[in-house]
Amino acid sequence: MAAALALLAGCGVSAEDRPRVIEPPGGPHPMATTPPAEPTGQLTETLCFVRDERLVRVDRRVPSPSTPDTQIRYLVEGPTAGDRDAGLATALTGASRITGVRITGREALVDVADGLAGTGRTDEMLAFGQVVCTLTARPDVDLVSFLHDSRRLGVPRADGSLSTGPLTVSDYPVAR
Repeated sequence: MAAALALLAGCGVSAEDRPRVIEPPGGPHPMATTPPAEPTGQLTETLCFVRDERLVRVDRRVPSPSTPDTQIRYLVEGPTAGDRDAGLATALTGASRITGVRITGREALVDVADGLAGTGRTDEMLAFGQVVCTLTARPDVDLVSFLHDSRRLGVPRADGSLSTGPLTVSDYPVAR
């Protein structure tokens, strides 16, 4: 046993008095691992924000496909700092009146609470437009309807009219 310990004690690299530069070996050497690829699981999703009283589509990177409710949350949270610097804003306030979204067929049904009455004001038109523009950018949604107490709600379109029917992105002009 003592002989084995003596052999082990002699193994290893001895300490040096001063550090020294070690040159890498010459010649081409393959990398031990493959360089990392672009981040996986990152998807691009379209959200619609407001600039100069107009809807603007913005592509945002997300970690996974978003549910409609998550997209509404992104709209309420508003644009990123960089997008805000570019003049983008949200017409949806922090106290969103949207209580849920479900998809039936190719139509998104958006449930709204009492304070979002569909009066036709410009900021309301832009808020509804943001929702319609964002949800119809999804591959599974063509139409958006707004409901209050399970009844269709009259919402302002860009032309100033109120509609209780399903809306499409063509009801709101969108700049790119």
